[in-house]
Amino acid sequence: MVSQKQYDKMVKKSSPNSKTSTNCIKAFLIGGLICAVGQGFMDLYNFAGLDEKSSKTLTSVTLIFLGIFLTAIGVYDKIARHAGAGTLVPITGFANSMSSPAIEFKAEGFITGLGAKLFIIAGPVIVYGISASIIYGAVLWILHMFGITLF
Repeated sequence: MVSQKQYDKMVKKSSPNSKTSTNCIKAFLIGGLICAVGQGFMDLYNFAGLDEKSSKTLTSVTLIFLGIFLTAIGVYDKIARHAGAGTLVPITGFANSMSSPAIEFKAEGFITGLGAKLFIIAGPVIVYGISASIIYGAVLWILHMFGITLF
């Protein structure tokens, strides 16, 4: 029988050392690069004559498209292997997490594969968003019943 101390020692010996500072620097640089690319698109759209709101919307759509496209061709996962959290924080990380399950199961067909797996990540986000909006609306309605208005 192996004691807890002996087991901990074995695990520590066989586990690779974490390069926390290097990982943080990579995450910062690559996450910053993704954000800089987004800023570049927004400046490009502004230069093309779009108003600020339209530029921001089109920038988000462009980054989501790029995140899904890079996921589909297998590049985003390679970037994420080096950047870690730097690829999770921007909107491209959300696009990657939404599209990865769908792309993985596309061989099962559009409905049972692509359609069903797309909501593995989106489902909880949608449920939380709807639930939070209902609770928020109910609280505002109750406050309004007592003559309290926040907006």
